[in-house]
Amino acid sequence: MTPVPPTDGCAECLANGRRDWVHLRLCLTCGRIGCCDSSPGRHASAHYKATGHPVIRSFQPGESWRWCYVHGTTG
Repeated sequence: MTPVPPTDGCAECLANGRRDWVHLRLCLTCGRIGCCDSSPGRHASAHYKATGHPVIRSFQPGESWRWCYVHGTTG
């Protein structure tokens, strides 16, 4: 399992001075934190499109589900 990086939220949103994400997602390849597709920035999906890193997991407290962009399935 990828170690959980310390974060205050979505890296791209924070870099742009925004804190309006809905939920956070953790890339299981590199540990990048991005916001979900319900958020204005959709940075988790953008990260997948830019890097090809296929699997994320919820970074919400109490949630442990995963999503594979390639297969469109949860686990």
